[in-house]
Amino acid sequence: MISFDTDGHRFNFRAVAVITTRERVLLHMLEGDEYWSLPGGRVEAGEDAATAVAREMREELDIQVSVGRLLWIVENFFTGGGRPHHEVGLYFATDVPPEARILDFSMHHAGNEPGRKLEFAWFDRHELASIDVRPAFLRDALARDPLPFAHIVSRDAVPA
Repeated sequence: MISFDTDGHRFNFRAVAVITTRERVLLHMLEGDEYWSLPGGRVEAGEDAATAVAREMREELDIQVSVGRLLWIVENFFTGGGRPHHEVGLYFATDVPPEARILDFSMHHAGNEPGRKLEFAWFDRHELASIDVRPAFLRDALARDPLPFAHIVSRDAVPA
């Protein structure tokens, strides 16, 4: 995975799935965290970001997804685990098969993440202001319809 320490920062190259259906968006929370985020993960060396999204969804949810257009290029600066992070994320519109169990909106779903529990849940895209979602720009960005392409620089003030 492309993640390393440099100049006092942890750098990550992240690929992200933006999975929306109807008026909902799929978010996940990793055990020990107190906030929700979009699913995805770090890109492996030699792997393109769209392939990384598909791999992460196979690993975390055991589903085959269709990775669509690039929505956002995000430069994300935040503090996590007491250290500053500099993350570059590529966020892709992503579709799940219509028969996927994850499309049951009435419940939370367990995901696969070695060593830690991973919880997935659906949220109303227009009601994210009351939820701790990170990066914070997602509260407004996910409410737009359609989701426009953008380059975003996000500096979260709340430590992760």
